[in-house]
Amino acid sequence: MQIVTKPGRVAIAIFSLSILLHSYVASAAFTPPLRSKKGMVVSAHPLASEAGVAMLRQGGNAVDAAVATTFAISVVEPFSAGIGGGGFLLMYSQKTGKIQALDFRERAPLKARRDMYLDAQGKVRPNASTQGYLAVATPGTVAGLYEVHRRYGKLPWLQVVKKAIALAENGFMINHVPSGLRRQRFMFNNPAAREIFTRNGKFYQPGERLVQRDLAKTLKSIAQNPQSFYTGSIAQAIAADMSKNGGLITLEDLKAYKPIWRTPVCGNFRQAQICSMPPPSSGGVHLLQILNIIGDADLKTWGWHHPKALHLLAEAMKIAYSDRSQYLGDPDFVKVPVQQLLSSAYAKQRRQQINLEIARPSTQVKPVDEKTLQQFSSHQSESPETSHLTVVDEQRNAVSLTFTINLGFGAGVVTPRTGIVLNNEMDDFAIAPGVPNAFGLVGNAANAIAPRKTPLSSMTPTIVTQNNRLRLATGAAGGSTIITQVLQIVLNILEYNMDAGAAVSAPRIHHQWLPDELRVEPWGLDALTLADLRRRGHQIKETTPWGNANAIALNADGTLEAAADPRGGGAPMSNF
Repeated sequence: MQIVTKPGRVAIAIFSLSILLHSYVASAAFTPPLRSKKGMVVSAHPLASEAGVAMLRQGGNAVDAAVATTFAISVVEPFSAGIGGGGFLLMYSQKTGKIQALDFRERAPLKARRDMYLDAQGKVRPNASTQGYLAVATPGTVAGLYEVHRRYGKLPWLQVVKKAIALAENGFMINHVPSGLRRQRFMFNNPAAREIFTRNGKFYQPGERLVQRDLAKTLKSIAQNPQSFYTGSIAQAIAADMSKNGGLITLEDLKAYKPIWRTPVCGNFRQAQICSMPPPSSGGVHLLQILNIIGDADLKTWGWHHPKALHLLAEAMKIAYSDRSQYLGDPDFVKVPVQQLLSSAYAKQRRQQINLEIARPSTQVKPVDEKTLQQFSSHQSESPETSHLTVVDEQRNAVSLTFTINLGFGAGVVTPRTGIVLNNEMDDFAIAPGVPNAFGLVGNAANAIAPRKTPLSSMTPTIVTQNNRLRLATGAAGGSTIITQVLQIVLNILEYNMDAGAAVSAPRIHHQWLPDELRVEPWGLDALTLADLRRRGHQIKETTPWGNANAIALNADGTLEAAADPRGGGAPMSNF
């Protein structure tokens, strides 16, 4: 029998206390879900969720609620998403069981060039792709919202835009300091932005009322005629301002913009079918790829946040993000090997490359060459800003929508007399091979700049079905971490049987191949788990909590439960 010395007892007590404290902090941070038998809306801002629920109460469906919520977010979160940007939408019809995907992402202007951000020596010009007029891609949000509403909405278009107009015209109380303010010095260089978002030389602060009268006028024009954004007075204002300040967007770019209906990427995990956004988003492909690599690994038996489970997740993430750097881009311009990347045989081969005891350095994790990848065929059918919203109506139709202007306050540019904050989505292209973007993501030729091409995205709106009915709708904001946030929410619900609140609140990990670091939230993992991961070779980086996810899950008894991320200021609401 081994005799434990007094110091040993002290060490054990310290470790035990560490685990207990971790458990207490983690459980205290979990947000209980809101439950209802009727429809629900959850978004990144209570006023936006309220705008969506109002549509449900007025007899609208999930599409009406989603459109109203999106327009409201454009007013109350101008630093993260808005009508000057673009996004992706997934929708589920309870009647037909069909899931559809709409791409209303921004597009490169006609005058865009592959080397437009390089100097004469071929080096990247600092901030050229993130600040100012040259960083702006053609916006798609208004076109996307009108397209989905025109086809599937129930209430009049004017009615779903009305709440956003009121929020812009009458103003709203700011409830938190937006992270986009870290770019405030650049924002001060734009007179229109300065006029709207500052007072006496300072940005508006929590507790103060922000009124956006120019944006209210713009929204009224859109409510009367959505095409005014692309062919009318709004388009003319954008094009004139671009021409005056060295931007590339012209009336021709705006007139030519059209949203695109695409086929979702879908796959099976356990007894569920998971559908998500296809390219030009990388989100759906790599969400499914990571789940395929996990395969039949018994995560539940290992236990939630067991070092072995976290290690497997991190190694699978590395593989997916390395493939992303090589193969993902706009499918209208390059051949994206979706079927091969989602092949079960390819996942099996990649899984065999993972050592469950030792982490592989990122320098040893490579995308497979194209010739090797083509051998595989699939058996499956076909910032940290940004904002995500999720809607399920009483008939159990669902919408999962993510949209953005990229970095905080986008390009830091507002078109005069419109109130429109313009995106800086050109930074989501590979501005030069191997050069990371603002989120540290590396791209290659597949994501090179080209006229009218859509930049690669990580947005991952996702809908899960099980036994021929809705099971979960979810998505997240947070730049390159969006994919792994959604992955862990899906696992938390399907594998670990968490409710929606716990699934969204739970501590997260993230690895994106480059840089070679495993990001963890400081309150998320206990000392023993961190020590175990370091022993396996992971370079741990504890960071402030990241992301802003939300979800609505359907329980076996037919009730809905919705949750907003405690890391953000959102809220779920129901039309009780």
